Amino acid sequence: MELQTKISLKPSHNPIDYQSKLVLLGSCFVENMGAKLDYFKFRQVQNPFGILFHPLAIENLIQRAIAGQTYQQEEIFEQDGIWRCFDAHSDLRSASSKELLHLLNQRLKDTKTALETSSHIIITLGTAWVYEHSASGRTVANCHKVPQKRFTKKLLSVTEIESSLQNVIALVQRLNPKAQMIFTISPVRHIKDGFVENQRSKSHLFAALHQTINGHGGSYFPSYELMMDELRDYRFYKEDMVHPNPLAVDYVWERFKSVWISGNASVVMDEVDTLQKGLLHRPFNPDSEAHQKFKTSLRAKITYLQERFPFMKFE
Repeated sequence: MELQTKISLKPSHNPIDYQSKLVLLGSCFVENMGAKLDYFKFRQVQNPFGILFHPLAIENLIQRAIAGQTYQQEEIFEQDGIWRCFDAHSDLRSASSKELLHLLNQRLKDTKTALETSSHIIITLGTAWVYEHSASGRTVANCHKVPQKRFTKKLLSVTEIESSLQNVIALVQRLNPKAQMIFTISPVRHIKDGFVENQRSKSHLFAALHQTINGHGGSYFPSYELMMDELRDYRFYKEDMVHPNPLAVDYVWERFKSVWISGNASVVMDEVDTLQKGLLHRPFNPDSEAHQKFKTSLRAKITYLQERFPFMKFE
């Protein structure tokens, strides 16, 4: 008896291993999968401008990073004693305008370097709803709780999204033609926009993304479909009934791993997992001989792993 509708997935011909360098940009799926990749010590750069929910914000970051178009004083603003930028998440802020500009422009440099050297670029789209800043006419990545009357809310058309995604692919291909691009759509529903409005938003993303992939390349991973069809039960959601809970994240990660993580990486992942659990171990008696031996063994295993993979860092 089958109690689940399963999505057929095939392993990639260009999987991720410990030689790979990843760039992850976009919405919450990036954060969830990025945390897993970080745990297993894969090399990655994740959301240098913080979470970016819509395709225009992702395109803007990639375009500015590649062009070296640095941020200037007039592109940031002060609110309640804190300097912010509409192109970045609220995590990127500073009490000093000079410090914020330095941070933004350093992150642009880091993004370009990561894109140039990446083997895989994972982009997750969250919503087609955007906010245009009335005074400047620019579409923002984050409103930073500035009063909504200063913005105009807009639903991007399929054509606008498709054009943005085509620009992203073209920019990356010119900079790094060997990079494997992986697209997905966040399973998180933006119900603050409204239930019907969320469905309209996701449908625009789906239509534009698949048209773009069919015409310009790239791969698609069905994170949205996995949540909606394989995990269609509220026991897989957090208390807000919107975000996937840890069990769901683990499930989607296993499905992602079956497609995009090389089988050859599994042995190393098991070694890393053993070390991570060892580092989290809290002994009853820290001064005991047994624990001292455990610590010595753990340090030896870390050293052995780092000799093979010098980029791995353990705390």
